[in-house]
Amino acid sequence: MPESPLETAHDLLVSLAGDGPHTEDPADPSTVQAMQIVLHIPRADPPRRTDVLDAAARAVVKLCLDPRVATDPEFRQGLSAWYGHLIRKVVRRARNSAWEKVQALPGVTVEDSGAQVRAFLPGPVSQVPAEIGKLQISGTELPRDEPRAIDDAWPVIYIDAGLDMTLGKAAAQVGHASMLLAAARPLAWVQWWARGDFMLHVREVATPEFRALAASADAVVVRDAGYTEVAPDSVTVVAIA
Repeated sequence: MPESPLETAHDLLVSLAGDGPHTEDPADPSTVQAMQIVLHIPRADPPRRTDVLDAAARAVVKLCLDPRVATDPEFRQGLSAWYGHLIRKVVRRARNSAWEKVQALPGVTVEDSGAQVRAFLPGPVSQVPAEIGKLQISGTELPRDEPRAIDDAWPVIYIDAGLDMTLGKAAAQVGHASMLLAAARPLAWVQWWARGDFMLHVREVATPEFRALAASADAVVVRDAGYTEVAPDSVTVVAIA
């Protein structure tokens, strides 16, 4: 029986996403791959920080498990090439017409409680589309908020609040956690998650609580390479299914 598109995408994620080997040379931008992520942060009535992080995590895993992996060779190749590298993510912000323009580029947009985030098909950092490349990477922060109640049915991604990561850095980290969670779970579980539109919760917790969660037997832990903001090999986020 032929694989479903989700099974094909999950197989690719499981087989290729990991810690190496990698083929990039950081000194040569043409060899460096990244997924661009754009946060919609309007000047008036901006979204809540937690909702943006929820949307970012969902957008990344939805892109990795998109049906186009099975039907569009270019889409599949974009993810395959990225999985074989250091799985970098670059987070930018947009508003007004700039946000509307990037919707035409290959990717997935998620809206979560009013927050909107779009994750784009990865590619070389030397070939970022102009509509994305002109967007700001830094400069926009949102205050920590009081999150809504957790629905125990869905996975939770916990952030070490003690690291004091910027919104952009935290968005990249939770996106990494959501895709690694999907790679770590069996297909039947991922199919169930997909039927729920990959709902999840993100929470920023104090370091002692975070370390206890990271020690859980079923924890999917993200260690950062340390290129920005945190020390190399820092455990930044943990996903609990």
